[in-house]
Amino acid sequence: MLSKQQALFAKNLAKLITKINDDGNFCTMGESYRTPEQAALYEKQGKGIAKSLHCSRLAADLNLFSPDFKYQTAKSFYKPYGEYWESLHVQNRWGGRWTKLVDSNHFEMAVVD
Repeated sequence: MLSKQQALFAKNLAKLITKINDDGNFCTMGESYRTPEQAALYEKQGKGIAKSLHCSRLAADLNLFSPDFKYQTAKSFYKPYGEYWESLHVQNRWGGRWTKLVDSNHFEMAVVD
């Protein structure tokens, strides 16, 4: 059931945000929900895929900031959080591991069949 998986995703996302803050860093929400039309547009622009898990509310982008509120874009800053995210559930995926389109601030949960 999709709503059950969305609830688990939200619970895991709350744990990730708590960890980020507990480490002394900060985050803001980037894109979480994406319409299918927007996903198709991003795919045409080479910035995403049409079947994005954002459309199912199973993906979120987090913008990370260091303790002095400097915006961080380096994959190395996101890596410990990507690894933590993956440790929370076997279906969790971190966009920093992708090879075709690295998306370090992307955290998702694969759909259960």
